[in-house]
Amino acid sequence: MSLTVGTVVSAQTELSMWYHGSQNEFEREIIVEIVEDFNASQPDWKVILKSFPEGSYNDSVVQAAQTGNLPDIIDVDAPVVANWAWLGYLQPLNLTEAKVAAFLPSAVGRWNGHIYSVGLWEAALAILTRKSTLEKYDIRLPSLAAPWSADEFETALVKIKQSGDFEYPLDLGLAREGEWFPYAISPFLQSFGGDLIDRSAYDTAQGVLNGEAALKFGRWWQSLFTRGLVPGPGEPQSDRTAALIEGRYAMAWDGNWSVLDFIEAFGEDAVFLPAPDFGQGSVIGAGSWQFGVSATSKHVDGASAFVEFAIQDRYLSTIADELGLIPPTPAAASASANYGPEGRLSGFVDLSRQQALLRPVSPSYVVIAKVFERALVEIAEGGDVKTVLDEATDDINRDIKRNAGYVNQLGVE
Repeated sequence: MSLTVGTVVSAQTELSMWYHGSQNEFEREIIVEIVEDFNASQPDWKVILKSFPEGSYNDSVVQAAQTGNLPDIIDVDAPVVANWAWLGYLQPLNLTEAKVAAFLPSAVGRWNGHIYSVGLWEAALAILTRKSTLEKYDIRLPSLAAPWSADEFETALVKIKQSGDFEYPLDLGLAREGEWFPYAISPFLQSFGGDLIDRSAYDTAQGVLNGEAALKFGRWWQSLFTRGLVPGPGEPQSDRTAALIEGRYAMAWDGNWSVLDFIEAFGEDAVFLPAPDFGQGSVIGAGSWQFGVSATSKHVDGASAFVEFAIQDRYLSTIADELGLIPPTPAAASASANYGPEGRLSGFVDLSRQQALLRPVSPSYVVIAKVFERALVEIAEGGDVKTVLDEATDDINRDIKRNAGYVNQLGVE
């Protein structure tokens, strides 16, 4: 009798993964491709993807954490990484510093001295407009090295308003809710010299959210609405890019994800400009969606292996070309048609490297964001600037005190 010796094939261990972009067909297709490639690349792990609408995603994660049903791999928005790490939703990635050394700093989620998440893209804001519009009203074309001053920006808005050629000189996208206000608008506050919280210890908003610089910002912010320079928070906007292309607005404060359509409409006449400098430098927001590992996962090695696989430059370049998002590494940018040396969006990489400021890296951020949005809406609707900012400051400080200062939030044992 003879025995046939065969090869024993072991089954792949399944890794559950949650992703926030079920409503973005093109983005989801790329994520699915990465998952399928990873599953086929090695014999040990098999990622099972589940997609959620972005609007309900964070709530789904919180509910799962409370019931002990988190997946292995979590999609996490950069500004909430610290909060989810502090709450025990995330654990550090099994990933070396060398693997992320080339990444834009804002594309790596850090907490307590550890890497918790890495993003496949970054996003940046700029003022979208047309060269011909600026020339028509004798407005200087700014550059990254020489952005508009506060006075220049003011003059541009007033000139365009007085022309009567547009519904509004500038669109700030205020029909959007949630992260848009701290991401897109707090950089103006920071350029004035204020901030959402004192970043030296992250233990108070006193003096930065309600100090003289913040009050100056608040008065300017309110004047945008009293003078009819921008659409108010309550005005509906079904398609901002279409409205800009149609000429309802002269300029729009919008992201790199909208620029390709704008360029397709106007070609070389389309430009994107750096943030104005209100006195303390030009500032834009930073930090987009990233992948991390849940604290309850028993397969941190496998989940980390997936993240390491996903951040290959070839995928980063594909995302940049298909979705217009910023590749987080120089190699991926160079290989991208959009962000390479001849790409029309290459300037966004410089914007992100030179002007980007992360939203506060603190567990308190989730409260700060909601308080700031509410304050901006109240001021836009005519609320007393000092009263509103004092109340916002008190609300943030009260939360920090209620949570005992978010112990260890700065990595202090």
